[in-house]
Amino acid sequence: MFRNKILPVLLAGIWINLSEFFRNEFLLKSEWQAHYQSLGLEFPAEPINGAIWGIWGFLFALAISALSRKFSFKESLLWAWLMGFVLMWLVTGNMLVLPKGILIYAIPLSLVEVAVAVWILKRFHGQNEK
Repeated sequence: MFRNKILPVLLAGIWINLSEFFRNEFLLKSEWQAHYQSLGLEFPAEPINGAIWGIWGFLFALAISALSRKFSFKESLLWAWLMGFVLMWLVTGNMLVLPKGILIYAIPLSLVEVAVAVWILKRFHGQNEK
C-alpha cells in the first residue's frame, strides 16, 4: 500500500512544492512583492503562508493521483492544470492580487509542474500511457 498509494503522492507532492517554491521564491518573488506593494499591501511571506502552500501542494498531488488513475496522461494533465492553476488564477485575478505579468512564466512552468507530477504518479501506478 505504501509503495503503490502513499509514496507516489508524497513524491509528486514534494515535486509540486519544490516547483512552486522555485518559481515563486526565486523567479517571481520580486514581481509578487512589487504588485502587492502597488496595491498598498504587504506580500504574505510568513511561515504559516508557506505551510499552507505546502499543504496545497500535497492535496494537489492527491487530486492528480485520483485523476491519473482514471484518465490518460494528457487528460490528467489538462484537468489537473485547469483545476489547480487556471481556477486559482481566475480567483486571484478577480481579487486583483494576481500580477498578470507573471503568467508568461507561470503558464509554461505550471504545465511542466503538472506534467512531471502526472508522470510520477502514472509510473508508480503502473500506467505508462493509459
